[in-house]
Amino acid sequence: MGVICDGLVVEYLAGTRTVRPIDGLSIDVADGELALLLGASGSGKTTLLSVLAAILRPTSGTVTVAGQQVAQLHGRALANYRQRTIGVVFQAFNLIPSLRATENVQLPLRAAGVSASQARRRANALLSEFGLDERRDHRPGDLSGGQQQRVAIARALALDPPVLLADEPTAHLDYVQVESLVKLLRKIAAEGRTVIVSTHDERLTPIADRVIEMTPAGADTVSFARAVELAPGEVLFSEGDRGELVYLIDDGEIEIVKSAGKGKLETVARLGPGAYFGELAPMLKLPRTATARATVATRVLGMSGPEFRQRVRAEKLAELVADRAT
Repeated sequence: MGVICDGLVVEYLAGTRTVRPIDGLSIDVADGELALLLGASGSGKTTLLSVLAAILRPTSGTVTVAGQQVAQLHGRALANYRQRTIGVVFQAFNLIPSLRATENVQLPLRAAGVSASQARRRANALLSEFGLDERRDHRPGDLSGGQQQRVAIARALALDPPVLLADEPTAHLDYVQVESLVKLLRKIAAEGRTVIVSTHDERLTPIADRVIEMTPAGADTVSFARAVELAPGEVLFSEGDRGELVYLIDDGEIEIVKSAGKGKLETVARLGPGAYFGELAPMLKLPRTATARATVATRVLGMSGPEFRQRVRAEKLAELVADRAT
């Protein structure tokens, strides 16, 4: 059943000014899918999570989560929704410092009326599943950021909700911890649960089933796309450079070469018009893994990560329509 928003609008007053962080948003995320809300601060990511968690009511539009019309829930039905339909992982973890890991995970279970023995078994099983069996009696202050994150996820899943929401889950993690979190989120979604993650971290995009671009309210759309003319032999970027753009060859040819040791270069690809290259560096925030140079007079179009994803999605849709027409 997943999560469906149709024409969602959220607005509020800030002094005398009306702010509309979400204006006409429509999304459809199915069971078993992992969706990213990708955007900078102020783009409405946390606002959308608050609406889905029934903390904030929208101004207009409809929100359906696991088959329930969220705006129509009141009283006991609303409390039950918040308790059993939605699991929330907060940016700052929000673990209770005085409680052990297992006790933090048991909290929502005990609040839902689960017996102490059942709550303890469920909490310990989750912590064991997430590799924290030996840490279940540790308090948050004795855990690393990645371990606290896993405890917070275990707590959010304690009552086995069909939808998991995570607000900026990589904010307090280093690179190694992010890799572990990525695998865990992918596993959780693969079990049939809808997972929606708000983030500005594009390292998460490779694991997502869909990426929802969020734009700050009132902001102009900024395009980073630019045309680059290259002379024969001219280098566009070198191995080890930082990269912000993905490139599309409009005309000419690009040779991709890598270091082969002792000052030698190895050609790994020759690309012609219509080919994309250079996507790993901006998408995964990695240094360039090869050098790109023109073999003839060449024109390329550089675009940002979001522009690249939008273009690829549009091309895939066009291919699908063409296939159905034949």
